[in-house]
Amino acid sequence: MKSRTDLPPPCPLPLAPGTVHLVGAGPGDPGLVTVRGVECLRAAQVVVYDYLANTALLAYARPEAELIYAGKIGGRHNQDQAEISRLLLTKAREGKIVVRLKGGDPFVFGRGGEECETLAAAGIPFTVVPGVTAAVGAAATAGIPLTHRAVTPSVAFVTGHEDHEKEDSTIDWRRLSTGSGTVVFYMGMKYLRRNMALLVEHGRTPQTPVALVRWGTTARQEVLTGTLADIADKAEAAEFKPPAVTIVGEVVELRSRLAWFDRRPLFGKRILVTRAVDQSAGFARTLEERGAQVVECPTIRLVPPETWDEIDSAINRLTDMDWLILTSANAVRFFFEQLRKLGKDSRALGRCKVCVVGPKTAEAMLTWGILPDLVPEEFTAEGVVAAFSGHDLQGKKVLFPKADRARDLLPPALEQMGAVVSAPVLYRNLLPEALPDQARDALEQGRLDAVTFSASSTASNLALLVGGPQRLQELLKDVAVISIGPVTSRTCHELGLTVAVEPPEATLDSMVGALEGYFKARDAVDPDAGY
Repeated sequence: MKSRTDLPPPCPLPLAPGTVHLVGAGPGDPGLVTVRGVECLRAAQVVVYDYLANTALLAYARPEAELIYAGKIGGRHNQDQAEISRLLLTKAREGKIVVRLKGGDPFVFGRGGEECETLAAAGIPFTVVPGVTAAVGAAATAGIPLTHRAVTPSVAFVTGHEDHEKEDSTIDWRRLSTGSGTVVFYMGMKYLRRNMALLVEHGRTPQTPVALVRWGTTARQEVLTGTLADIADKAEAAEFKPPAVTIVGEVVELRSRLAWFDRRPLFGKRILVTRAVDQSAGFARTLEERGAQVVECPTIRLVPPETWDEIDSAINRLTDMDWLILTSANAVRFFFEQLRKLGKDSRALGRCKVCVVGPKTAEAMLTWGILPDLVPEEFTAEGVVAAFSGHDLQGKKVLFPKADRARDLLPPALEQMGAVVSAPVLYRNLLPEALPDQARDALEQGRLDAVTFSASSTASNLALLVGGPQRLQELLKDVAVISIGPVTSRTCHELGLTVAVEPPEATLDSMVGALEGYFKARDAVDPDAGY
């Protein structure tokens, strides 16, 4: 078996100026985009994207790239394919590297063929990067194999929004009804009743199983099952809206055994994450992997100190220090980045020992090649004090680079033990200018199941951003408040909030486990809670 290093590299793309790349964005989950698609996005100078392309993928584009929503060109809503094609020609003729980001696969009901014809006729070079098409992605996350050796060897993809008022249908309904084991309709909610009736009219049994999958592969996914005879009635009763694919065939019955995506512990739960924007990605991804729909709401903005003078002076005196205390991964990042800017590395610590507040901070230290000497059992400032109680600090020099809003607990406690403590400000915790629109809407419309507070400042800042503690209480009245630890819980209580869960350890991993336990217990009592 070949090792990873023996595998051939990806075939290089002609990412030359004046080239258009039609890139399949996949069915919704941004993690399903191809490696090739990411390469194109990173090189693009212009990205023209569709409604069904997850906008999270735009983060791969370079900061200076021009991002154009294809559904609204020239300041007005636009559905004219010719106008989109003209835009691609214009940008390519300007010598730009252009990415046309299309939901699903460009050549499966994506009108990619039409766009390529226009480009070819104009002599514009182009490439096509396939994507996971909606039928394949939605079926997989709904637990419905489109083909199965024991059920059917064939599948057909068909447009679901053909206008049935026109005289001549381009769909051979007789062959479609009886010649394909599985039939998948794209975007067929408008004509659902008519499409199902036509299948029955042309030979398919009314009891054939049917599944509707909305927002497939995402945390918003919904699945509704029925038969050709009743699925339209069920869809109307449930107010089932597009975008959705319709899967017809006996393979739908396998969902009862193979469903996995919507059985994850946090599936469908809408969770507000209040960490800083540059910290939330890992935590949000962990929640999403467990099925949650994450609403990112950064309530803190971490920035350097107003001056580096005190920190630089402390770094230049590291060889005189006995202990360095870092109480967060943020502190590790700011400290060692500044160390590097001064032309130093971890060797500058010399004999200085290192204390960190918890496993995540210890993990951050390991990225700089340092194994901490001391990690307290309790991951709080009080835990750090308790850990040092077994050490002789008389006359020891301690450097504690801190956040500007850190509690004033460690320095005086360590000084009482005889230490000489230097505590310069390493970074500042500022209030963002406003809440993101998505977060504000979710709060005001009551569309949240839980909110997570990973530090006291995330709670107090959210109160400031929404207009004060009373308004925060109103907005979170029916929302489970999850606090990372006792200090943060105390702040929540001071704001008038009831903390639903506080994990046994003040870590994000423990916080995720607490969320899962809370919803498992709640849903066991009331399965409809939160819906």
